[in-house]
Amino acid sequence: MQGDFYQLLKEQGYVLGTPGHSGVGQSLTTATTILAFKYRDGVLVAGDRRATAGNMVMYDRTDKVLEIDRHSVMAIAGVPATAYEMARILEHSFKYYRRTQLQELSFEGKLRALAKLLKENVAAALAGTGAVVPIFAGYDAEQEVAKIYFYDILGAEFEGVEYAVSGSGSPTVRGILHYVNTWGEQPLGTMSQEQATVQALRLLTCAAEFDSATGGVNREAGLYPIVKLITAAGVTVMEDPSLRSLFESKVSKGV
Repeated sequence: MQGDFYQLLKEQGYVLGTPGHSGVGQSLTTATTILAFKYRDGVLVAGDRRATAGNMVMYDRTDKVLEIDRHSVMAIAGVPATAYEMARILEHSFKYYRRTQLQELSFEGKLRALAKLLKENVAAALAGTGAVVPIFAGYDAEQEVAKIYFYDILGAEFEGVEYAVSGSGSPTVRGILHYVNTWGEQPLGTMSQEQATVQALRLLTCAAEFDSATGGVNREAGLYPIVKLITAAGVTVMEDPSLRSLFESKVSKGV
């Protein structure tokens, strides 16, 4: 079928997530924690930087918020190797569709593409060798609004009306998001870009406090969470100097 890059891969013999034996006795590398919520201008998506294998910290500079195209991102929780492979397939699939059909794939089409990859990966996920629980966020040009969707490992998709979280630190983050959005000084959707970024830094700092698999801010090493903003203009990355300034003035001092 024209425009279906993933189908082309399958016709060439490529199958995502084909499991061998389950990884008994092996500690797979996993990545956590990710979150997304709507703010005044669009959607903010953020993730900590830590990847773990059992009780071992494998890497503290992981990028868990991956840009798929100029208006959408996929945030990853689970096995990075599988998640990165999915992200690469989606990126090339969207590009392939754009070049063959001379138009952007619809937002609904993007959601279905990720669901399809997750369903193809079910065997590996259930075998314990490739579980991915992502968040997909993007700008829907047809409806002129930024949206958030989260998935389970079987590919079922759910719209996060105001916010979505995933990963080992998600119980802490979810509770705080509900409290802030319901009883805070202002709902998440009315926050400015700066307020939303500060909120994301606070949320991930709280998650790191109660979840050893979530990496917090390391000012000595210059390590800050990945924070990306999605608006009608596209995806914007919050640079480390801006995050450092906000963290020092609004988070670490408890302002």
